[in-house]
Amino acid sequence: MHVTSFANAAPPERNEPARERAVMLKVLAAASALILGSRAALAGPPFLTDDPAPVDYRHAEFYVFSTYDKTIEADDSALPAFEFNYGVLPNTQLHLVVPFVHSVARDASSESGIGDVEIGVKYRFVQETESSPQVGIFPMAELPTGDSDKGLGNGKTWWRLPVWVQKSWGEWTTYGGIGYAINSAEGQSDYSFAGWLLQKDVGAQWTLGGEIFARGKDTVDGESTTIVNLGGFYKFKANFNLLFSAGHSVSGESHTVAYLGLWWSFGADENSEHTALDIGRNHWPLSQR
Repeated sequence: MHVTSFANAAPPERNEPARERAVMLKVLAAASALILGSRAALAGPPFLTDDPAPVDYRHAEFYVFSTYDKTIEADDSALPAFEFNYGVLPNTQLHLVVPFVHSVARDASSESGIGDVEIGVKYRFVQETESSPQVGIFPMAELPTGDSDKGLGNGKTWWRLPVWVQKSWGEWTTYGGIGYAINSAEGQSDYSFAGWLLQKDVGAQWTLGGEIFARGKDTVDGESTTIVNLGGFYKFKANFNLLFSAGHSVSGESHTVAYLGLWWSFGADENSEHTALDIGRNHWPLSQR
């Protein structure tokens, strides 16, 4: 979650789309240079921990991103991957991720192809007030569209069932929660997971944060794992942000993870600016095994 900085000059209004396309191409080129030749890993945009805030009603957001996960067994990456979220009802968001994944095993063999497609629904059932946090759920299914024989997918549909909470105070925001994953694929295991994050707005354009995320063993022969991750957002505009993060495990299985992506929002009006602080930070799975 992610890096190269770019000047943000203010050209005439008619040139703004061309400028955004140029910036997008430069950032994607940087992402490709960082993780080309690695394998299939999904990380959240840009954190592993999620929040309960859905996309606003009748608003949408779109991501183009890449992820990286280095383990003892292989290097996994998604390049590119695409995410789309839509506020279909008040407090309710539909979610879709389509990754193209790459796997480079330690024996030098490599595979590439579409990974497991992710779908989900985020629903916020408690609103945030001055004294209490907002609360929501975000059940997700990983569909077995990736070839598990090549290490590009899980082999069966599996589920994540989390509950997330969030509270903000001025420039500070904190969120986190717990959940349970159900995975009946061969060699896989059900497990619980939990994460917590603290982030701060730094000036008008930066938001920086850190998280700790832990899960039980997700494979029959695996270990429980805890990861510390740092990252944030750079806001080119209110509806166009750069997302980035990097982290490493501090216990259990060895993982080095990273995320780099671009985010756009659509549908905001003059009275409703939808910024990166409202982005849903979705998926947990470090790799699609």
